[in-house]
Amino acid sequence: MIEELNLHETRVIGCLIEKEITTPEQYPLSLNALTNACNQKSNRDPVLDLDEASVQQLVDRLIRKRLVSEQSGYGNRVPKFQHLFCNTNFGTLKFSPQELGIVCELFLRGPQTPGELRSRASRLCRFGDVTEVEAVLEHLASRPDGPFVTRLAREPGKRESRYAHLFSGEPAGGGEGEIRMVPAGHAADAASARLERLERRLAELEAEVAQLRQRLDTRAGG
Repeated sequence: MIEELNLHETRVIGCLIEKEITTPEQYPLSLNALTNACNQKSNRDPVLDLDEASVQQLVDRLIRKRLVSEQSGYGNRVPKFQHLFCNTNFGTLKFSPQELGIVCELFLRGPQTPGELRSRASRLCRFGDVTEVEAVLEHLASRPDGPFVTRLAREPGKRESRYAHLFSGEPAGGGEGEIRMVPAGHAADAASARLERLERRLAELEAEVAQLRQRLDTRAGG
Protein backbone atom coordinates (compact mmCIF):
# COMPACT_ATOMS: atom_id res chain seq x y z
CA MET A 1 0.00 0.00 0.00
CA ILE A 2 0.98 3.62 -0.60
CA GLU A 3 1.90 5.71 2.43
CA GLU A 4 -1.23 7.09 4.10
CA LEU A 5 -2.59 10.26 2.50
CA ASN A 6 -4.56 13.09 4.10
CA LEU A 7 -7.75 14.63 2.72
CA HIS A 8 -5.99 17.37 0.75
CA GLU A 9 -3.50 14.94 -0.78
CA THR A 10 -6.25 12.60 -1.95
CA ARG A 11 -8.10 15.63 -3.36
CA VAL A 12 -5.07 16.63 -5.44
CA ILE A 13 -4.55 13.08 -6.74
CA GLY A 14 -8.27 12.60 -7.37
CA CYS A 15 -8.43 15.81 -9.38
CA LEU A 16 -5.43 14.83 -11.51
CA ILE A 17 -6.95 11.41 -12.22
CA GLU A 18 -10.34 12.96 -13.00
CA LYS A 19 -8.98 15.55 -15.42
CA GLU A 20 -6.70 13.02 -17.11
CA ILE A 21 -9.83 11.01 -17.97
CA THR A 22 -12.44 13.72 -18.61
CA THR A 23 -10.33 16.48 -20.23
CA PRO A 24 -7.19 14.80 -21.59
CA GLU A 25 -6.54 17.75 -23.92
CA GLN A 26 -5.98 19.98 -20.84
CA TYR A 27 -3.85 17.45 -18.95
CA PRO A 28 -1.31 17.73 -17.24
CA LEU A 29 -2.67 20.60 -15.14
CA SER A 30 -1.13 23.95 -14.31
CA LEU A 31 -1.08 25.03 -10.68
CA ASN A 32 -4.01 27.37 -11.32
CA ALA A 33 -6.06 24.67 -13.04
CA LEU A 34 -5.28 22.17 -10.28
CA THR A 35 -6.27 24.67 -7.58
CA ASN A 36 -9.58 25.34 -9.35
CA ALA A 37 -10.17 21.61 -9.64
CA CYS A 38 -9.49 21.07 -5.92
CA ASN A 39 -11.95 23.85 -5.01
CA GLN A 40 -14.61 22.82 -7.52
CA LYS A 41 -18.11 23.01 -6.02
CA SER A 42 -19.53 20.14 -8.09
CA ASN A 43 -18.50 16.51 -7.63
CA ARG A 44 -16.61 17.35 -4.42
CA ASP A 45 -17.26 16.57 -0.76
CA PRO A 46 -16.26 18.43 1.27
CA VAL A 47 -15.94 21.60 -0.80
CA LEU A 48 -12.50 23.12 -0.14
CA ASP A 49 -11.09 26.63 -0.41
CA LEU A 50 -7.37 26.14 -1.00
CA ASP A 51 -5.08 28.87 -2.31
CA GLU A 52 -2.33 28.26 -4.86
CA ALA A 53 0.40 28.37 -2.23
CA SER A 54 -1.30 25.57 -0.27
CA VAL A 55 -1.79 23.46 -3.40
CA GLN A 56 1.87 24.02 -4.33
CA GLN A 57 2.91 22.72 -0.91
CA LEU A 58 0.69 19.66 -1.40
CA VAL A 59 2.15 19.05 -4.85
CA ASP A 60 5.70 19.39 -3.52
CA ARG A 61 4.94 16.84 -0.80
CA LEU A 62 3.38 14.43 -3.32
CA ILE A 63 6.39 14.86 -5.61
CA ARG A 64 8.64 13.80 -2.73
CA LYS A 65 6.38 10.76 -2.26
CA ARG A 66 6.72 10.07 -6.02
CA LEU A 67 2.96 10.27 -6.50
CA VAL A 68 3.04 13.43 -8.67
CA SER A 69 5.55 14.72 -11.21
CA GLU A 70 6.17 18.15 -12.71
CA GLN A 71 6.43 18.77 -16.43
CA SER A 72 8.36 21.88 -17.38
CA GLY A 73 10.71 23.02 -20.06
CA TYR A 74 10.32 23.48 -23.82
CA GLY A 75 6.71 23.99 -24.88
CA ASN A 76 5.41 24.62 -21.36
CA ARG A 77 5.15 28.28 -20.38
CA VAL A 78 4.23 27.28 -16.81
CA PRO A 79 4.94 24.09 -14.84
CA LYS A 80 2.27 21.43 -15.16
CA PHE A 81 1.56 18.44 -12.97
CA GLN A 82 0.51 14.84 -13.53
CA HIS A 83 -0.12 11.99 -11.13
CA LEU A 84 2.09 8.93 -10.75
CA PHE A 85 -0.41 7.33 -8.39
CA CYS A 86 -1.13 4.26 -10.53
CA ASN A 87 -0.94 2.75 -14.01
CA THR A 88 2.48 4.24 -14.73
CA ASN A 89 5.96 2.88 -15.42
CA PHE A 90 7.12 4.35 -12.11
CA GLY A 91 5.09 2.19 -9.71
CA THR A 92 3.54 -1.23 -9.27
CA LEU A 93 -0.03 -0.12 -8.46
CA LYS A 94 -2.32 -0.99 -11.35
CA PHE A 95 -6.08 -0.44 -11.60
CA SER A 96 -8.60 -1.35 -14.26
CA PRO A 97 -10.65 1.58 -15.65
CA GLN A 98 -13.56 0.64 -13.38
CA GLU A 99 -11.35 0.29 -10.30
CA LEU A 100 -9.71 3.62 -11.05
CA GLY A 101 -13.08 5.31 -11.53
CA ILE A 102 -14.28 4.11 -8.13
CA VAL A 103 -11.07 5.07 -6.31
CA CYS A 104 -11.12 8.49 -7.96
CA GLU A 105 -14.72 9.13 -6.86
CA LEU A 106 -13.93 8.01 -3.31
CA PHE A 107 -10.98 10.43 -3.31
CA LEU A 108 -13.19 13.28 -4.52
CA ARG A 109 -16.39 12.68 -2.52
CA GLY A 110 -15.58 10.35 0.36
CA PRO A 111 -17.61 7.27 1.36
CA GLN A 112 -20.45 6.38 -1.02
CA THR A 113 -22.93 3.61 -1.72
CA PRO A 114 -22.62 1.37 -4.81
CA GLY A 115 -25.63 3.17 -6.30
CA GLU A 116 -24.02 6.57 -5.81
CA LEU A 117 -20.74 5.32 -7.25
CA ARG A 118 -22.46 3.91 -10.33
CA SER A 119 -24.08 7.26 -11.05
CA ARG A 120 -21.11 9.48 -10.24
CA ALA A 121 -18.35 7.35 -11.77
CA SER A 122 -20.21 7.01 -15.08
CA ARG A 123 -18.29 10.04 -16.42
CA LEU A 124 -15.02 8.18 -15.72
CA CYS A 125 -15.83 4.59 -16.74
CA ARG A 126 -18.72 2.32 -17.74
CA PHE A 127 -20.85 0.19 -15.42
CA GLY A 128 -23.71 -2.00 -16.60
CA ASP A 129 -25.54 -2.00 -13.27
CA VAL A 130 -25.07 -1.72 -9.53
CA THR A 131 -24.16 -5.41 -9.28
CA GLU A 132 -21.12 -4.72 -11.45
CA VAL A 133 -20.10 -1.86 -9.12
CA GLU A 134 -20.46 -4.15 -6.11
CA ALA A 135 -18.28 -6.78 -7.79
CA VAL A 136 -15.52 -4.23 -8.45
CA LEU A 137 -15.75 -2.98 -4.85
CA GLU A 138 -15.45 -6.50 -3.49
CA HIS A 139 -12.41 -7.08 -5.70
CA LEU A 140 -10.80 -3.87 -4.46
CA ALA A 141 -11.49 -5.02 -0.89
CA SER A 142 -9.89 -8.43 -1.41
CA ARG A 143 -6.99 -7.86 -3.79
CA PRO A 144 -3.75 -9.51 -2.58
CA ASP A 145 -1.89 -6.19 -2.89
CA GLY A 146 -4.67 -4.34 -1.02
CA PRO A 147 -7.17 -4.02 0.44
CA PHE A 148 -7.99 -0.65 -1.09
CA VAL A 149 -11.60 -0.16 0.04
CA THR A 150 -13.76 -1.29 2.94
CA ARG A 151 -17.50 -1.51 3.51
CA LEU A 152 -18.79 0.64 6.36
CA ALA A 153 -21.53 -0.34 8.77
CA ARG A 154 -24.93 0.50 7.33
CA GLU A 155 -26.36 3.69 8.77
CA PRO A 156 -29.78 3.54 10.49
CA GLY A 157 -32.59 3.99 7.98
CA LYS A 158 -30.31 3.48 4.96
CA ARG A 159 -30.82 0.66 2.46
CA GLU A 160 -27.22 0.45 1.24
CA SER A 161 -23.88 0.39 3.01
CA ARG A 162 -21.25 2.91 2.00
CA TYR A 163 -17.70 2.09 0.95
CA ALA A 164 -14.58 4.07 1.87
CA HIS A 165 -11.06 3.97 0.44
CA LEU A 166 -8.18 2.85 2.67
CA PHE A 167 -5.44 5.16 1.40
CA SER A 168 -6.00 7.37 4.47
CA GLY A 169 -6.08 4.58 7.03
CA GLU A 170 -8.95 2.64 8.53
CA PRO A 171 -12.25 4.58 8.65
CA ALA A 172 -13.96 4.94 12.02
CA GLY A 173 -17.52 6.11 12.61
CA GLY A 174 -18.03 9.55 14.14
CA GLY A 175 -21.09 11.45 15.34
CA GLU A 176 -24.06 12.22 13.08
CA GLY A 177 -22.86 9.74 10.46
CA GLU A 178 -19.47 11.46 10.12
CA ILE A 179 -16.55 9.32 8.97
CA ARG A 180 -13.23 10.07 10.65
CA MET A 181 -10.03 8.63 9.17
CA VAL A 182 -7.52 7.27 11.65
CA PRO A 183 -4.18 5.58 10.94
CA ALA A 184 -4.45 1.81 10.57
CA GLY A 185 -1.99 1.26 13.43
CA HIS A 186 -4.09 3.37 15.76
CA ALA A 187 -7.20 1.46 14.76
CA ALA A 188 -5.46 -1.81 15.61
CA ASP A 189 -4.37 -0.44 18.99
CA ALA A 190 -7.91 0.70 19.74
CA ALA A 191 -9.32 -2.71 18.78
CA SER A 192 -6.75 -4.43 21.02
CA ALA A 193 -7.67 -2.14 23.92
CA ARG A 194 -11.38 -2.87 23.43
CA LEU A 195 -10.65 -6.60 23.40
CA GLU A 196 -8.66 -6.34 26.64
CA ARG A 197 -11.52 -4.44 28.31
CA LEU A 198 -14.01 -7.07 27.18
CA GLU A 199 -11.80 -9.88 28.44
CA ARG A 200 -11.41 -8.19 31.84
CA ARG A 201 -15.15 -7.64 32.07
CA LEU A 202 -15.80 -11.26 31.13
CA ALA A 203 -13.40 -12.44 33.85
CA GLU A 204 -15.17 -10.20 36.39
CA LEU A 205 -18.58 -11.56 35.40
CA GLU A 206 -17.33 -15.15 35.60
CA ALA A 207 -15.99 -14.45 39.11
CA GLU A 208 -19.33 -12.94 40.16
CA VAL A 209 -21.23 -15.95 38.78
CA ALA A 210 -18.87 -18.31 40.65
CA GLN A 211 -19.47 -16.41 43.91
CA LEU A 212 -23.24 -16.55 43.40
CA ARG A 213 -23.11 -20.28 42.74
CA GLN A 214 -21.03 -20.80 45.91
CA ARG A 215 -23.57 -18.88 47.96
CA LEU A 216 -26.44 -20.84 46.50
CA ASP A 217 -24.66 -24.11 47.17
CA THR A 218 -23.96 -23.01 50.76
CA ARG A 219 -27.61 -22.12 51.32
CA ALA A 220 -28.79 -25.35 49.76
CA GLY A 221 -26.39 -27.37 51.93
CA GLY A 222 -27.54 -25.54 55.07
